[in-house]
Amino acid sequence: MTTEARRAEDSRYQAVSSRDARFDGVFFFAVSTTGIYCRPSCPAVTPKRENVTFHPTAAAAQSAGFRACRRCRPDAVPGSAEWNVRADVVGRAVRLIGDGIVDREGVAGLADRLGYSARQVQRQLNAELGAGPIALARAQRGHTARVLLQTTTLQAAEIAFAAGFASIRQFNDTIREIYAATPTELRARRPGRAAPDKGAAGIPLRLAHRGPYAADRMFDHLAAHAVTGIEEVTGATGDRTYRRTLRLPGGAGVAEVRERPGTGRWLDCRLHLTDLRDLTTATQRMRRLLDLDADPCAVAERLGDDPSLAPHVAARPGLRVAGAADPHEAAIRTVVGTSAASALVAAHGERLPVPSGALTHLFPRARDLTGAGHPALRALADALATGDVVLDPGADREETEHRLLRLPGIDARTAALIRMRALGDPDVLVPGDPAVPDGADTGRWRPWSSYALHHLWAAA
Repeated sequence: MTTEARRAEDSRYQAVSSRDARFDGVFFFAVSTTGIYCRPSCPAVTPKRENVTFHPTAAAAQSAGFRACRRCRPDAVPGSAEWNVRADVVGRAVRLIGDGIVDREGVAGLADRLGYSARQVQRQLNAELGAGPIALARAQRGHTARVLLQTTTLQAAEIAFAAGFASIRQFNDTIREIYAATPTELRARRPGRAAPDKGAAGIPLRLAHRGPYAADRMFDHLAAHAVTGIEEVTGATGDRTYRRTLRLPGGAGVAEVRERPGTGRWLDCRLHLTDLRDLTTATQRMRRLLDLDADPCAVAERLGDDPSLAPHVAARPGLRVAGAADPHEAAIRTVVGTSAASALVAAHGERLPVPSGALTHLFPRARDLTGAGHPALRALADALATGDVVLDPGADREETEHRLLRLPGIDARTAALIRMRALGDPDVLVPGDPAVPDGADTGRWRPWSSYALHHLWAAA
């Protein structure tokens, strides 16, 4: 081991010793004497340094033969903000796997979207993450299965296929390997021993995040930009509920998220799905919309070093950048605005089989808008429908922006906003934005330029 690597591991062990929750999801540690792996903030007694190894992902720890800790549930931590920042093939692959591509299209489908061979993708993921795409997807399926076991009354067979397993045997074997328990035993270990909620519809979830979360600012944004028919925000400030429809691979869905003020570590969510196999995809899309995998401590540390930003950062801890539940929808809304988007939903949206409160439609597909609206909308819709512009979690952000700029009516500001929202890029500067002070050293904001802009917009 090199000196640099040894120092990195020593720093990780210090984080484990201090139970630093800021590193939950950034890395995991495994204990050779117990055979389990944990998140850094695990409340258990800190193990001796010589018994500890570190892993970049839960899948890597599982592949090394370690089981998930029953106390800290390391599979349920927020995702690492690194995958939102990184634009290389590994970062793009992790985002696509999170969206369920491997479960739906296999490793070949993942590789095709990335423009690499399956062997190259396997090699790069193994080299950096200690686990290949199948192991990463398997870890995700295991987490989905645990959530369903402990929050629903579904039969084990239904859960197995809903989580993406190919067979009951594969489901049982995976649960035993990851949690050292049968599905029945895992269900009996529900947190607090509370029974699954039989009275309320949908699947209840806790969407974890790290550090402070400025829920009031996020819900203000969602309320101000809600598109009629697909979104609504109800309730009084501090206790609002955001609801929206989702177009998912298996059918329509509805997501509900409650505002949670203060410094809690999660947002309460409930998903209503046509097909339970969409649980992972729906969860990840809501996480991206709400920017739950951000690292507010890293953002504050970098932006707080700029005297022009420091007061704003201190005044709004945990400020996030709203992303997209549907990248195509986010791009179209950026081009036409909220009011016009509501009109598009009414004219071209797909009606829900059964309305859910004020939610009546799914947002129109790009192919349904190729003949509608003004030239910029038609050009964007056509590019999205034909695949000339790709907006998915694994898209190459630089290439996508270049392709957007070639479309008539798409200027640099619009392309930058699409990159920020639809692709979830945390390092976007909108050209010529009046909120940026003259002479600002914007280079020192990287890789969190999108957050710097949001602090300036909030202050203005």
